[in-house]
Amino acid sequence: MAVTEPVRGETSAGHVADEGAVDGGASDERAADEGASAHRAPGAGRFAQENILRRQSAREAAARTYARALPIVPVRARGLTIEGADGRRYLDCLSGAGTLALGHNHPVVLEAIRKVLDSEAPLQVLDLATPVRDAFVTELFHTLPPGLADHARVRFCGPAGTEAVRAALTLVRAATGRTGVLAFTGADHGLTAGSPEGSGGAHDVRATRLPYPQDYRCPFGVGGEGGAELAARWTESVLDDPGSGVCRPAGMIVEPVQGEGGVLPAPDAWMRRMRRITADRSIPLIADEVQTGVGRTGAFWAVEHSGITPDVMVLSKAIGGSLPLAVIVYRDDLDVCEPGAHAGTFRGNQLAMAAGTATLAHVRANGLAGRAATLGDRILRELRRLAAEFPCVGEVRGRGLMIGLEMVDPEGEAEEKWGGHGAGATRPASFELAAAVQRECLSRGLIVALGGRHAGVVRLLPPLTITDEQTAAVLDRLSDAVQAVARARAKERP
Repeated sequence: MAVTEPVRGETSAGHVADEGAVDGGASDERAADEGASAHRAPGAGRFAQENILRRQSAREAAARTYARALPIVPVRARGLTIEGADGRRYLDCLSGAGTLALGHNHPVVLEAIRKVLDSEAPLQVLDLATPVRDAFVTELFHTLPPGLADHARVRFCGPAGTEAVRAALTLVRAATGRTGVLAFTGADHGLTAGSPEGSGGAHDVRATRLPYPQDYRCPFGVGGEGGAELAARWTESVLDDPGSGVCRPAGMIVEPVQGEGGVLPAPDAWMRRMRRITADRSIPLIADEVQTGVGRTGAFWAVEHSGITPDVMVLSKAIGGSLPLAVIVYRDDLDVCEPGAHAGTFRGNQLAMAAGTATLAHVRANGLAGRAATLGDRILRELRRLAAEFPCVGEVRGRGLMIGLEMVDPEGEAEEKWGGHGAGATRPASFELAAAVQRECLSRGLIVALGGRHAGVVRLLPPLTITDEQTAAVLDRLSDAVQAVARARAKERP
């Protein structure tokens, strides 16, 4: 997850978010009473909400991220809507960082959880076989790319995607006998020991960084197909040149759409090229679908856009139906690890498997991936019209219901691309403007996230169940927020 800078003082939503304004004397009993009264009467819960926020500030770690930029106290949620303890309602386009494919408390998910609870089935079983586990694996295999599903194995990991990434790296290292990893600039593969090796911000690890193609900020200053071709050639050169200093790696890990990196869809032709490069050199290709999976990008799995079949897929977030769950799926010939080589206590969460089965089946049966593609195209068209009107929006990009607006300083020094390929001149990314848009959205009842290298990208991750009317409301509120920030920016200029 992208780390946003602290928000201090009075926010545009009217809540005090100053880290120094705390209520350290409130007792746990009083806190419980306030939480209960806020839930019973959210319209009268402003006082309770502010005290809960103060106690969180006093007692929780400085590493908090979303809570700093989004000073709300959710007490109820259904679908796209969250209700705060103070009675305010918000349209949630964060969706638990992409975890909630069906939105909050979807009926099919709740019913699946209740069934397990009512059956008195064990809730935590490590890696023992159960009917609930069997149903999840069966449904998961129904969704996989055909080239993988026919000869796949699945490994349950700890409950987070970052642990699944670590499991994938352990797997390919054991299978190949090699240690190095090919990864890409801007990547985000998690935070636990081992998984940061492939992430763009990591240091002193066994990963070789390769250029990830993009139009707006092409690493070669070219953009378009030319930039993607140069990125592919650089990869081939690194692998084939004996003087590159890069030994044959254990695997390549890639996000089909970089999420925390700023919503950057990989070009389909480039993805196919990476598949050929790795296959020709017997390098396992790992697709990190933690955030892109389960219909998010307009296909059930984002690799389907390019038609490739990876050797390993890393899956989490939406596959648990809102509960913690993570797995890796891989070619059976890679299954060489000894028992216990990579384990985890919480790899047998029955409630998460039941919720995940219900989510996967509902998305598949109701064609929600296709609907995500249709709505995503509509959102991109509307937001690109907005970008044409306001120079502070540098680029609008995305795939399906994974959308980003890169906010830029319209008066910053422009960087022209060579040869006129791809997008036009780029301006410096602006965290300040992106954070201002996020605050203005919150004041209008819209929750959005930030991402990108300088946290300058406003991100939308609405649930796949968002309606046409809700889509219009999200676009209206986001457009109003951008306009408000642009007007305020213009007034600041002499």
